[in-house]
Amino acid sequence: MKTNSAKETGRLVAAFLTGAWRPEPPALDFSATDLERIAPLLLQTGAGALAWWRLRQSELRICAAAEQLHEAFRLYTLESRVNKSKIEEVFALLRASGIEPILIKGWAAARYYPKRGLRPYGDIDVCVRQKEFQNAERALAGLDPRKFRMDLHSGFAKFGIREEEELFARSQLVTINQTEVRILGAEDHLRVVCFHLMREGAWRPLWLADVAAALESLPKDFDWNYCLGEKRQAVPVAGAIDLAQQLLGAKVGDIPEEKRSKKTPRWLVPTVLNEWGSPAPSMTSRHDFPMVGHLRLRKELLKGLRHRWPNAIEATTTMNGPFNDLPRLPFQIGNSLFRVASFLTYLPKTWNK
Repeated sequence: MKTNSAKETGRLVAAFLTGAWRPEPPALDFSATDLERIAPLLLQTGAGALAWWRLRQSELRICAAAEQLHEAFRLYTLESRVNKSKIEEVFALLRASGIEPILIKGWAAARYYPKRGLRPYGDIDVCVRQKEFQNAERALAGLDPRKFRMDLHSGFAKFGIREEEELFARSQLVTINQTEVRILGAEDHLRVVCFHLMREGAWRPLWLADVAAALESLPKDFDWNYCLGEKRQAVPVAGAIDLAQQLLGAKVGDIPEEKRSKKTPRWLVPTVLNEWGSPAPSMTSRHDFPMVGHLRLRKELLKGLRHRWPNAIEATTTMNGPFNDLPRLPFQIGNSLFRVASFLTYLPKTWNK
């Protein structure tokens, strides 16, 4: 391939990960040169183990990059065993305070893969009812932050879902080691992984693989009307499903025709490919170096602002915009203004930390 543009590199990433979540991925026709080109991106975004699963039975398994990917799988497998014990401890603490949590993403997404080491997760994402959030914070206050990377959510509004009680009623219990852990029902899990992907600007290919793995594991009685019932919630979910089909070859099955995405906006796929092919995806530095750090040190302030400019997917999703071909700039400006206001509100609390 002659060009080294981010979009073309992103296409290589998509081609390599096509069907990679399946017990038997499709045959791989890929050059060692192209693998060497995308391996750092796969490792950087947590898709290294999934990439190894894709190539493990191909001729590429003997190349140097393949061993790095295999090592990622070994590491994630070990981490998964440790994290399961941590999840048990978190649930025990919350239940001792009379709080019933729901585990989302992370382990709940990894269970759709043929091997748990294929889907890494560092944070333990737990949702509790909004009225129980403060008590949940107190219950978990004693956990060592060096060992427990907790992401405690108040309700599900962050994922575009507000009907807490119906969601709890549809949830299910599964076993981790010796503990019964509550996870989302199939419809709500798909909604959450889709909405999370789109709200975060779809910059990690692993998140789209989560969508694809969930789509190909739907139970026969899956309720599409419930999953895609409310139009405002359904738009980003349908967009994520569209991306999983187009970029990773996911099989959707019997989704009703009226629930399918009518037309793919011309900016949707290029936005994802540019993120996947970039050595510095738009959102990575937000976590690596917070904005308050840029202000304190006056270090690369403009770079910090640039990395906080939302891409078209993030902006449209967070601003509840329509997925059409009109310009995305109004939504990007709106998202930026909202986040600036939030940052200024919390700045006094974080400045002296």
